[in-house]
Amino acid sequence: MSRRRLLQTWKVCLQVRETGMREQWREAFGEMAREYWTDERTRELTGGKDLLVLPGEAPALLRALGLLHRDATMPPPQVSKYLQLNHMLWLMGPPLRELMERFGVLNFIDAGCGRSYLTTALAWCFRNVWEQPARILGVDINAKLVDECRRRTEITGLQDILRYEAADLDVFDSASAWKSAFGDGVDKTHAVISLHACDTATDDAIALGIAEEAELIAVAPCCQAELARGWKELDEADVDGAFRPIWQTPQLRRTSGAQITDTFRMLLLRAAGYETRVVEFVPSEHTPKNTLIRAMRRSDGDPEALEEYRELRRATGGVGIKLERLLEV
Repeated sequence: MSRRRLLQTWKVCLQVRETGMREQWREAFGEMAREYWTDERTRELTGGKDLLVLPGEAPALLRALGLLHRDATMPPPQVSKYLQLNHMLWLMGPPLRELMERFGVLNFIDAGCGRSYLTTALAWCFRNVWEQPARILGVDINAKLVDECRRRTEITGLQDILRYEAADLDVFDSASAWKSAFGDGVDKTHAVISLHACDTATDDAIALGIAEEAELIAVAPCCQAELARGWKELDEADVDGAFRPIWQTPQLRRTSGAQITDTFRMLLLRAAGYETRVVEFVPSEHTPKNTLIRAMRRSDGDPEALEEYRELRRATGGVGIKLERLLEV
């Protein structure tokens, strides 16, 4: 496609979109993307890998997520984010396939959804790749972000699958939220996910998943600072202990605190009956926010894991995390 024709097509897309005729915009933008994303360009982008979300097949989605430019190209800074999104979807594949085999309509809560990148992509995959009926409810305390998510979802045409609730997870009533978003008929939450919920918000998401007896809990923690704050208080109080050299060193306090926080979360999930894996979903050279905790409900609980948590807590100074208090263990 010539540059002049690209410009003309883009102007048509813009005019149509501004009139609110989103379906026509998706068709026009999709045509432009399919012409641009030839097999050769797609192979160059993906490195020949079989990715779930391809730019020629999901242009409206990738445009709404800010990964495609208005002329359907993908700017170099967005390539790594695009690949990270696909890798996250790939990591979610095994538990999702298990849920799809076990249940009819899947019900997901995105706790602390933020800009809802992952769940918007999941909604698209449920419809266009897996052909699986699903309902996804994004929850965030920031009402402005929720409005932005709703607008993005309407652009992609996924509003029948993906809806939102502005709420604080501390007082979140899932039954009322499901009814408000989708009406009657939602009797179980199958999965709770949370991507980069900051600090103790990840604990809120995990606690919600356990309370809902969700089959799948998947969280990507961010900015785990609670444990480091507690260790700093131990240092300021001149408390003695084997972990004191780490308490006294701010850099080590932060990095060790993040790692041990996620270890605590893993053990508490296992104690609650979840088979839990901790995996890297983004290479550490790209971002330190690269840990995915993926848990599948398998039993009523594991007392040995709870004792391991308590022993590790004692060994590192006796400072626990919010999740322990939420679970009242």
